[in-house]
Amino acid sequence: MDRYIPENIQRVVFKISGEILAGPKGFGFDDAVVDSITDDIIDLKKLGISVGIVLGGGNIFRGGSMTTLDLDRTVLDNIGMLATIQNALYLSEVINKKNYSSEVYSALSIHKVAKFYAPDRVDNSLKEGRICFLCGGTGNPFFTTDTAAVLRAIELKAGLVLKGTKVDGVYSDDPMTNPDAVKYDTLSYDEALSKELRIMDMTAFSLAREHGLPIKVFDVTKKGNVRNALLDQGTGTIIHK
Repeated sequence: MDRYIPENIQRVVFKISGEILAGPKGFGFDDAVVDSITDDIIDLKKLGISVGIVLGGGNIFRGGSMTTLDLDRTVLDNIGMLATIQNALYLSEVINKKNYSSEVYSALSIHKVAKFYAPDRVDNSLKEGRICFLCGGTGNPFFTTDTAAVLRAIELKAGLVLKGTKVDGVYSDDPMTNPDAVKYDTLSYDEALSKELRIMDMTAFSLAREHGLPIKVFDVTKKGNVRNALLDQGTGTIIHK
């Protein structure tokens, strides 16, 4: 299998939505899914790639369900950021028990359970061979974990953002409702914008475009697909300059 990602990319940030961790039940953790995803993260490390992981929190909290009350968005976003810390702690512990070293860095100061995020600290940890979980979002409300993933990739000088989803790439339309939807193997940022394709939220996508940071979107629910996303052009969709 030919290597698709250029050889000079030695560091990636891998974004995984919280919903993926819940599996079919839709809430909390599906241990079979967590076992599979942590194996796939370890496979990335075995390729000699430095790996930073950004997790969503949707398997634990998605903004609350009390639609009759005008709840404060800042409070809700803070709860969501705390959910990402829980996810990071769990997956990090699973990886440690599989005899691979990992550390958790939080954008929120919560020193009893996680180290405080700073790019130089994480850079050193990655260079020492650890898998690093970058949780707590950006540390600020009103920003998604997609934005956090792109921001961390830029700060840490990663060469690629891997975005693991439930769909095997970017399509011209929703493949679940439109059987004629066409999958793209590759797209430029401008093509994605002109076609009004939903890759990430606009803040995240604009930041990636501004810095020329490529994004690979792929199906993370398929065992071994994380490795394939790096090695195989036909796995997923890459968005680039």
